[in-house]
Amino acid sequence: MDSDDSSFALLDDRQEWLRFSQLHQAETGQSGDECWDSHMVIQGMHCAACAFAVEEALLAVPGVHSADVNAATHRAKVVWSAAEVKPSQWIAAIAKAGYGALPAADSSLRQARHEESRRALWRWLVAGFCMMQVMMYAYPAYVADAGDITPDLVFLLRWASWVLTLPVVLFSCGPFFSNALRDIRAHRVSMDLPVALGMLITFSLSAIATFEPQGMWGAEVYYDSLTMFVFFLLTGRWLELRVRDRTAGALEALMNRLPDSVERQLPSGEFERVAVRRVMVGDVIRVSPSESFPVDGVILQGQALADEALLSGESRPQVRSLGDLVVAGSHNLSGIVTVRVVQVGEGTQFSQIVALMENASLQKPRLAQLADRIAKPFLMGVLVLAALSAVYWWPSNPGHALMVAVAVLVVTCPCALSLATPAAMLAAAGNLARHGVLVRNLQALESLAEIDTLIFDKTGTLTQDGQRITQVMTAEGVTPAYALGVAAALAKHSFHPLSRALVKANETSEQGLSFEMQEVTETIGQGLESHADVGWRLGSASFCKPQVKTIPDAAMDCQVHLCTPDAWLASWRLTEDVRADAVQTVQALQKLNIEVWLLSGDRAESAQHVAQEVGISQAFGACTPQDKLSRLQVAQARGARVAMVGDGLNDGPVLAGAHVSMAFGHAVPLAQSTSDLVLMGGNLRVVAQSIQLARRTLRVVKQNLAWAAAYNAVCVPLAVVGWLPAWLAGLGMALSSLWVVLNSLRLNKGF
Repeated sequence: MDSDDSSFALLDDRQEWLRFSQLHQAETGQSGDECWDSHMVIQGMHCAACAFAVEEALLAVPGVHSADVNAATHRAKVVWSAAEVKPSQWIAAIAKAGYGALPAADSSLRQARHEESRRALWRWLVAGFCMMQVMMYAYPAYVADAGDITPDLVFLLRWASWVLTLPVVLFSCGPFFSNALRDIRAHRVSMDLPVALGMLITFSLSAIATFEPQGMWGAEVYYDSLTMFVFFLLTGRWLELRVRDRTAGALEALMNRLPDSVERQLPSGEFERVAVRRVMVGDVIRVSPSESFPVDGVILQGQALADEALLSGESRPQVRSLGDLVVAGSHNLSGIVTVRVVQVGEGTQFSQIVALMENASLQKPRLAQLADRIAKPFLMGVLVLAALSAVYWWPSNPGHALMVAVAVLVVTCPCALSLATPAAMLAAAGNLARHGVLVRNLQALESLAEIDTLIFDKTGTLTQDGQRITQVMTAEGVTPAYALGVAAALAKHSFHPLSRALVKANETSEQGLSFEMQEVTETIGQGLESHADVGWRLGSASFCKPQVKTIPDAAMDCQVHLCTPDAWLASWRLTEDVRADAVQTVQALQKLNIEVWLLSGDRAESAQHVAQEVGISQAFGACTPQDKLSRLQVAQARGARVAMVGDGLNDGPVLAGAHVSMAFGHAVPLAQSTSDLVLMGGNLRVVAQSIQLARRTLRVVKQNLAWAAAYNAVCVPLAVVGWLPAWLAGLGMALSSLWVVLNSLRLNKGF
């Protein structure tokens, strides 16, 4: 225990916190101290009751503000105050509750998972070998007639079965007994308690019958039933362990993309290998083939073929050469490159993606919360029902009464009920992540499956993100280069696609000018205004007109205007190309019986033109953010289930008002995105594909819940009336959970 305490104490070093924690944005302690979000992997969990136990243990620690534990992924998110508690204290509380904890990004996590799988496999092999031998010794008793086997031979067969059952009870059943003892000490109930009681009763009853064959319990032994249902339970758990790792594979693949160390250049020009967390902005590192880029940086020397599939959804490797940006988490397939570091740690896009996925993996959808609330009273009901069954059968046959109670204890399975929703949701989220769609809110998958109306923004969504200036009109005495320089200085303060187009045009122009603007504010969807200097305004005609009064009629068709309080200075017309996959996406949505709308802040003529080009009949232009929200609310008032696809920032109000929202990840920083799903690549087809997968997911969830309910409704009565032997109860319990997980795993395939 001392070694564990010392390893926990290592995590109290503030420099170590960034390995598994990040500053909590929404909360501070009572005295304004720092709060941290820490992500851990919990070891030794098997059901929803275990998740509740870990949450209770964490929340009992002063300084821990919140704790969320997901029973399906075995992950925990802990929000704690750095001034009130240290990581070693709340990790020790988890250990005291009987569970292990490792940082989610710990390099030893993979080894720990391997060890857990290896131990589970050995327990399964021992149980399987002993079960086969016990069945050989039990077979004569099933086929022999009365008097065919002498009492001495019966005693010998029973004694041999007892010896062979001991390794199963002492080794293979170890986790069940240790977890049950932990629950008893903590005065709580989990799935392992009724199972362990069933094993203990069966072995004790059989042992008494073996050594006192003339006693009241000596009529029959149940070593074969015991070894069989232990073998079946361990089979189910081992397969669940393997499948669970595959289900959460997308998150694990992302988190394990970063190497532990990297070659950093010394002042002498030589390279030394250092821990990644010691790399700073401005350092120069060298990345070899088959290594991952640990930071965001710019290539100084060499050329690489970078696999960015898990970050952008782009399946084809991208060529990165001198001056190109490489991102943390991408994989170097070929070529040695020297890179100057521009972002490390939380500042990288990789870190933001991992944070989003970690938070999503800890969320509990509405159906999962309902199942978890049922699990605890369900287990209490199991214990009561088993006791009542034993009491009912006791007068006729005490041995049979106890075995009926064992069957009831073993066959009832709240795990299938608790796993039904999160297993399916996480499998779908993993599949989406591999195709460049990050799920920020698991509940959104359920909402996405039910939508019948989808609203697209135009600029940067249905059209290409980059726009081109096709016409410039300026006031007399104002040069186009000067007007563009001023406009770009204002536009730098906005993420709007039109603003980015002006900034890019100025940067790439040979006559580009550079200005600085102070005190710039943005009116979402309308324009920008500088409250310093002369009071520049850049934006739509309606935004500029109240200030300048008149804009030349010839310039009114332009999308962007520049003015001061006294005069109009310039206007720009920009054109945009419709995305190559926009038509195909709209057609796919219409085949799914989804009504498609287009709402745009651009001119009505431009909105109608794009709508006709892609095949949308409902299109509205010149919409302010409030106009978009009003039209959305009108549709919702008619009973429509509405999804919104926008740029993630300028469409903030309507994204928040929709039943489910999607936004492109390149439009705004991920940390500022308010959408439920983030589309990391430029592929619009994933919108329709995500809806199809969401509908498949909801069907799988309903199948899982129906199976769990039907299984318990059929098997529990059979066990109570004594028609379900203990070994068959064990098989049924193992298969019920396994079926749910395997059915959910189908969502990993296809997109």
